[in-house]
Amino acid sequence: MINWQEIDTVLLDMDGTLLDLHYDNFFWSQHLPKRYAEIHGGEPEQVAQDLIQRIMAERGSLNWYCLDYWSDQLKVDIVALKREVAHLIAPHPSTADFLSALDASHCETWLVTNAHRGSLNLKLEHTDLARWMHKIITSHELAKPKEDPEFWHRLQKYWDFNPERTLLVDDTASVLDSAATFGIRHLLTLRQPDSKQPSREQLSYPAIQHFSEILPIPKRSIAND
Repeated sequence: MINWQEIDTVLLDMDGTLLDLHYDNFFWSQHLPKRYAEIHGGEPEQVAQDLIQRIMAERGSLNWYCLDYWSDQLKVDIVALKREVAHLIAPHPSTADFLSALDASHCETWLVTNAHRGSLNLKLEHTDLARWMHKIITSHELAKPKEDPEFWHRLQKYWDFNPERTLLVDDTASVLDSAATFGIRHLLTLRQPDSKQPSREQLSYPAIQHFSEILPIPKRSIAND
C-alpha cells in the first residue's frame, strides 16, 4: 500500500489518527453537556442537542477547533473541563510501533493538527507523541484549517516539503480532499478513528485498520546519518 522509498515527509493528524477519537467524542457529546447543565442549568438532553447544533454550525472552520472561541461562547473553561476526563486520552494500539518505525527510517515526521493549542498541550502531557516529531504544527498558527487548501500552501511556505514525496495520514475526508487539491500525492485514512464506534467502510481514500498494515518501514542507512 505504501512504497516507503517514495516518501520523505510524513504528515500525521492527531485526533482519530494517532489518538483514539473516543476521548474527543465523549467530551463534546457527553461530558461538556453534562457539565454545562451543572454550571448554567438546563436539562442535559436538551443542552446536548443545543450544543451539538451550535458546534456543528462551525464545522470545518477554525472556530470549530478553537477552545478559546467555545470557552467564550459557552461561558465555561473548556480546557479545564477537558482535563477532567483526560484519563480517556489514549493512542491507538499500533501508534507506538508505527512512530518508532518512522523514527528509525529516513522520513521526517510532522504532527499536523487542527487541534487548538490548549487541547494539543493537554494531549502531549498525557502521551509521548512529542518525542517522535520533528515538527508540531497547528492550523491556528497558519490561520487556516486543514480543510482549506490554503493551509497546505502556507505550511509549505514556512516549512518546505515536496508534496510528491509526502504522505498524509488523516481520518477526515475533507482534509484529505484539500491535501489532494494542493498536490500531496500519498494519502491514507483510518477505518476506525473512534475505538467505540464501528469501522468505516466505502471510504474515498486508501484505508487501514491498524498501522501494522503499513509496517515494516525500511530503516535509515548509516550513510544517511
